[in-house]
Amino acid sequence: QVQLEESGGGLVQAGESLRLSCTASRSMDSLDVMGWYRQTPGERREMVAELFNDGRTTYEGSVKGRFTISRDDAQNTMYLQMNSLKSDDTAVYYCYAAIFGPPIRQLWGQGTQVTVSS
Repeated sequence: QVQLEESGGGLVQAGESLRLSCTASRSMDSLDVMGWYRQTPGERREMVAELFNDGRTTYEGSVKGRFTISRDDAQNTMYLQMNSLKSDDTAVYYCYAAIFGPPIRQLWGQGTQVTVSS
């Protein structure tokens, strides 16, 4: 079972940048999709960005043009580059991966806090 661990969260001011990292415990070759979700208190967890094995990416509307998802298989690491951060981006960010199987298996990291002060 692959385990995921996020890093890179923190406190920044609006307009600044952060890069989140998600490191897998072993090769990411078996992962069909990787991505980032975020959650604020009392709200549902929402997809921020996804990267499929065929190179396709999807982004939540409010982050398009500001966030970029990428992966480095040699480092077993996925990244989320976040630019022009806004206070609305404040949330706990979770690394996510899925193996389509069947059955579909979902993997989650423990989350990392991103706080953007206005």
